[in-house]
Amino acid sequence: MNSMVDRGAAKATLMVTAAEMSQAGAVDRSALESVVPPELAGVLVEVTRIVAAGGTVTIGAMPEELTTTSAADLLGISRPTLMKLVTTGQIAAHKVGTHTRLRTADVLAYRDRLREQQREALWELRDFEDSEGLDY
Repeated sequence: MNSMVDRGAAKATLMVTAAEMSQAGAVDRSALESVVPPELAGVLVEVTRIVAAGGTVTIGAMPEELTTTSAADLLGISRPTLMKLVTTGQIAAHKVGTHTRLRTADVLAYRDRLREQQREALWELRDFEDSEGLDY
């Protein structure tokens, strides 16, 4: 393997050659699962698929709990908007002393629900445009 790994401060960059990219589509998931746990094999196959298509993959770790600031950043909203979501019960939170904390899984689940609602709204808009004969 001629790929190169550049390890900087808390960051690693993997550069893959064209030959390695062409071989990436030939990954045998069942053979990979015999060596690593199935969950990891699934991640590796997906990463390989994305890299083979010329995409970029970023892998990172997330803590189990998030501060309100980091949760708001993850959702792409302001902290006051996040606190409104917490107050209305749309996202679960708990107190650690006087500080509000959110489980990462809850924040990611909210993000997934929001994306699904947005996707449904887009399809409804497209259906409406089709029914009205609108063409842009």
